[in-house]
Amino acid sequence: MLFFKRQWPIIIAFVMGIVMWARFYIPTEQSQTLQDEFMRWARILFGFAAMLGILSLLHHHWNKIKLKRPGFGFSVVTLVAFVIMALTGLLPVSWTWLGFADNLRSSNGPHMYLFEHMFVPMQATMFSVLAFFIASAAFRAFRARSIEATALLIAGCVIMIGRVPVGDWLASVTTVEMGSWGARSLINFPYVTDWLLNIPNAAAQRGIILGVILSQIAISVRIIFGIERTYMGGGD
Repeated sequence: MLFFKRQWPIIIAFVMGIVMWARFYIPTEQSQTLQDEFMRWARILFGFAAMLGILSLLHHHWNKIKLKRPGFGFSVVTLVAFVIMALTGLLPVSWTWLGFADNLRSSNGPHMYLFEHMFVPMQATMFSVLAFFIASAAFRAFRARSIEATALLIAGCVIMIGRVPVGDWLASVTTVEMGSWGARSLINFPYVTDWLLNIPNAAAQRGIILGVILSQIAISVRIIFGIERTYMGGGD
């Protein structure tokens, strides 16, 4: 029993990791077939993982309601909304008596109606509120207490001005003729904004992505060779 709980998952992770890694260096039809079969199994596993996540969600909120923990009212709303969305999307019943289309997948069906008129507005509200938290965090981060904070403050102000109509207005009213150079804007925030986004910002993003990829490679190697075992539920 200990073998199937400890060694067997490591063996599976090692074999699958080596096979899928080697597949990229074997450009054959069998290699492509192997990838297609693996993706089919991966979709099946993703489905079971989603089911486990749903069951875990329901179990958590049901226990919170049963024990009447603080905030259990939100759990009631979550479970009621889950049941309603599930019923409107899965039950093969006619909803025409409520003015909806009879087809469950129709854009005029009850499921899509709830999604578009409840979920989407609530999502927009959440992100609009999040904007104020971002603005508060930016205000604290942009305090010019060091050279780095000062550079961040200047870049943030330039980009904000360059992305609003006042930036285009300043560029147009400060445009002058410079002989053979043609018309040039003395205060061109949109141009500076594009330069900041396409050169320094893009370089920083690529560096971050490169670091993330290298960390993913390191974690993958640790998992393949059994060094990283947290996916088995332990800390070793």
